[in-house]
Amino acid sequence: MPRLLETTRLILASHNAGKLREMRELMADYGIEIVSAGDLNLPEPEETGLTFIENAELKALAAAKAAHIPAFADDSGLCVEALNNEPGIYSARWAGASKDFDAAMAKIEDLLQQADATTPARRRAHFVSALTLAWPDGHVESFEGKIYGEIVWPPRGKAGFGYDPFFLPEGHDRTFGEMSAEEKHGLPKDGGLALSHRARAFQTLAKACLKTPS
Repeated sequence: MPRLLETTRLILASHNAGKLREMRELMADYGIEIVSAGDLNLPEPEETGLTFIENAELKALAAAKAAHIPAFADDSGLCVEALNNEPGIYSARWAGASKDFDAAMAKIEDLLQQADATTPARRRAHFVSALTLAWPDGHVESFEGKIYGEIVWPPRGKAGFGYDPFFLPEGHDRTFGEMSAEEKHGLPKDGGLALSHRARAFQTLAKACLKTPS
């Protein structure tokens, strides 16, 4: 049986403002206050895992043990099929220390052009999100969500963050960068579709570990 979260305060083991905003929106109905690792000046551990789940668990455990309360971490990335699923777990690192995702998207587009990946079928990609809840005693619960689509160029839209402006989800005519937060990660209970990779992983996590909102 998954462990139920018995707290109203949770650390998000991330310094990413975009992730913090999305996770606060997703957790709002559950009466859980989200505090970021950045707010608590917790260091970011080196991501040495070889999978999204390994890195999510590494980050969540480090925060939970440092702060002595449960912590929550996301490790996510973009996998481009024509590039052997790169950048994958290295998606943030492709943007560099300055988090220049415009440059990272241009790099991916350049590599796709070099690979002659110019048709939608050759530009297939998917986002992955691994979410982990960790407790100070070392217990973890991990979940993964995916969304499939294709890379578009040039990027479209100013909403979202990271690689959102050049990812077109399957069955849609707008990129994540052109969608509102509600469209991107709205949950079924709110009339949404749980479209994004993060929303899909969160939906599974919520069913397993969070108390149903009253």
